[in-house]
Amino acid sequence: MVKHSFKMSDVTGDTRVLARSSLGYDFNYFADDETIIFGTGSDATIAWDGDSLNVTSAATEFTGTVALGTTAQMTAGTGVTTGTGTLYKAGVVQQGTIIETTLVFDITGLASNVAGDIIGKDGGTANCHFGQITAATNGTILGGYMTCIEVPAGGSTDIDVYSATVATGAEDAAIADLTETALLAHGGAWTAAASQGFTTVPPADGYLYLTNGGSTSDNAYTAGKFVIKLYGYDA
Repeated sequence: MVKHSFKMSDVTGDTRVLARSSLGYDFNYFADDETIIFGTGSDATIAWDGDSLNVTSAATEFTGTVALGTTAQMTAGTGVTTGTGTLYKAGVVQQGTIIETTLVFDITGLASNVAGDIIGKDGGTANCHFGQITAATNGTILGGYMTCIEVPAGGSTDIDVYSATVATGAEDAAIADLTETALLAHGGAWTAAASQGFTTVPPADGYLYLTNGGSTSDNAYTAGKFVIKLYGYDA
């Protein structure tokens, strides 16, 4: 493997500058490994191994906005995203072999219907899931929890979390009509800052649903913000 070295003064107009020309830094690279080496003693390197970008140095500092994410992110069904005033955001970040999934949502505009029914856009709208859990995106899940950051109002304040094997579950339909798994039974009204852990790990390839946990209220939500966190690992 040949190591190429040159000074900033050697860089032509057709070459991408990788160091500050005003300081005249020297830099080196291994062309076949796509590795850039900084410093006379290889003080820092940036390397592409064909799968990952690897940065090595005594310390790595970031300024400004740093965005981390996998190439695949979760999305909710149209029975959630088409609600008036409804908000759904998802992020999946991997640090080492740990994979953290975060769902942030405002259920304003969705409807709760009666106990045991799926929460979603009113009118029996299909595809009321809050995202699919897959090993490829979320890793092998160890556990998770849900936190209330704004108390729900308008609809049922007792909200549970389920997983089901299909994406087509509709508002006003019983979650029990699907092949489902209960993940969190809150057992009462959610209060601000309340947090509760999942009692069951979400099955692989399952879709997340919110359900009316016990109220007979059949109304649209005017408030209600939650965060779901899931922790998994890359096997």
